[in-house]
Amino acid sequence: MSTIPKSQLKREALIKATINLVNNDGFHAAPMSKIAKMANVSPGTIYLYFENKQDLVNQAYIEVKKAFTQFAFKDYEENFAVEKGFKKIWMNIAKFKLKEVDEALFLSQCDNTPMIDELSRQEGLKHLHPLIELWKRGITEEIIKPVSPYMLYAFTVYPIAFLMNMQQRGINKLTQTHVNEAYEMAWNSIKL
Repeated sequence: MSTIPKSQLKREALIKATINLVNNDGFHAAPMSKIAKMANVSPGTIYLYFENKQDLVNQAYIEVKKAFTQFAFKDYEENFAVEKGFKKIWMNIAKFKLKEVDEALFLSQCDNTPMIDELSRQEGLKHLHPLIELWKRGITEEIIKPVSPYMLYAFTVYPIAFLMNMQQRGINKLTQTHVNEAYEMAWNSIKL
């Protein structure tokens, strides 16, 4: 039986505390001392793993983005037909956002604020490469509208984040029927 090194557990606790505090209090209201306290480590311990608060938030973003994309591309194969591949990825994204709510909220905040530096944002985008390639193929095969990947993302993935936020706030409970309807609307918004 292998055990996780204590240093890795502390780093993970710091990442988790950062996600929690940023989600609940915002980036500026999450001082290092509060992050350390929530992670149950001394404030100086943070600097063993991260240069500063910006580095901590950037690293949290990259780790969560990596986990998100691993989930998004689970059971996806590059040789899928465009619509089948898109549906697989989209449904995985929806499952992640509804199952891993804290991480999904954190990504949503990071994607919509300047709290992540551009280098980390570009690193996060690399993880979406299979989806961007699928869209390029869909455009080449004249299945998907020939617009930028940013437009495609805005009309297909951002709505899931909005629906997740509405569910979190208790405004709209999502059922599988709603998820299926949202997928159909996403697909219809980008297909030719």
